[in-house]
Amino acid sequence: MAAVGANTQLNPLENAERQFEEAAARLGLNAGVKEMLKRPRRATIQSLPVMMDDGTIRVFTGYRVQHSIARGPAKGGIRFHQDVTLEEVEALASWMTWKCAVADIPFGGGKGGIRVDPRTLSRSEVERLTRRYAADLSDLFGPERDVPAPDVNTGEREMAWFVDTYSMHERRTEYAVVTGKPLEVGGSAGRREATGRGVMICIEQVCRHLGMPLRGARVAVQGFGNVGGVSADLLARECGAKIVAASDVSGAIHNPEGLDVTALLKWVTDKKGVAGFPGGKALTTPIIEYDCDILVPAALENQITGENAANVKAKIIGEGANGPTTPDADKILDARGVWVIPDILCNAGGVTVSYFEWVQNRMGFYWPETEVNSRLREKMEKAFSDVLKRALAEKCSLRVAAYIVAIERVLKVHELRGMYA
Repeated sequence: MAAVGANTQLNPLENAERQFEEAAARLGLNAGVKEMLKRPRRATIQSLPVMMDDGTIRVFTGYRVQHSIARGPAKGGIRFHQDVTLEEVEALASWMTWKCAVADIPFGGGKGGIRVDPRTLSRSEVERLTRRYAADLSDLFGPERDVPAPDVNTGEREMAWFVDTYSMHERRTEYAVVTGKPLEVGGSAGRREATGRGVMICIEQVCRHLGMPLRGARVAVQGFGNVGGVSADLLARECGAKIVAASDVSGAIHNPEGLDVTALLKWVTDKKGVAGFPGGKALTTPIIEYDCDILVPAALENQITGENAANVKAKIIGEGANGPTTPDADKILDARGVWVIPDILCNAGGVTVSYFEWVQNRMGFYWPETEVNSRLREKMEKAFSDVLKRALAEKCSLRVAAYIVAIERVLKVHELRGMYA
């Protein structure tokens, strides 16, 4: 069965706003303050004409949303996907604002996207599209203004093209304009694994709080890509967890005795999907409902909904993806005692090491991977501790607590800076 696919009936922007509103209500914010914090400062829609390999011209639609720059430059990835919409990008940009605030790094929230299925394009067409986007929106970007990064269907390659395009326009080499770059083009050691490592650290922390052994715990991973695959690898190698199910766009597999993650990662690299992996059997039921202790949704938005949340068997959900759980599902899971580590905390490892990369670019001095990982652990453990303390004090879910922490931090900066008139 196709294991991954967002529910297009659910609006991610409405979900993001509902999550914000619940925390804002607890803080007693007035309507004007809520509107100021909720609305994006800038949303751009761009037509991107590109010359195709056959000489024809196709026009793609690109988006860039800067939700907030109160705490620093806008920060957020660029995704290439056929279902990208402005509302989705707005939601993702707002989540980035709160994610950066929870992690307590000096960035605001941004996000970008192009409505395209990159699988239908050649390598040279993807390059021309990436460069067109970087060039046409170059007035938005810059190390002190807006710093993109990879997201769905983009990676180090696209970021290197972005650096080159921006640098050509600026007539100087500027590595700090994007993060998630190859090491040879100003990237940071540990960046590729950072989001998955952050997921692992958060799961470690909640297991420690609950007194639940992580060694031998059964883990199901939805979306066995960079985030899900790295999370699975680290949970298995460093924590002794047992990965019992995995899925991606090719399908889903399971093995109650545990999958060989090293072999599976190699299979996915070679075969471009988990389907057919000889060390597991095809899974014909939704992986969200698989019998496991820990579920890592690391695919797209709206995977756990009001319709399937009651069927989730996991005790802990570590959100590797952005927005995988809807507000209706949250209420069901909370009532059932399921611990959901929210996306704005759980997958903040990526943007945290992106911040480290940006710092290293601006210093011109680069840290070894051990130092990057050590600094990441320190940041993630502090963020988790801040959120857990607030959840226990407020008697609320980790998600509501994370939003409370984030909103307070952003609002405090607004109060200190004042209102320009």
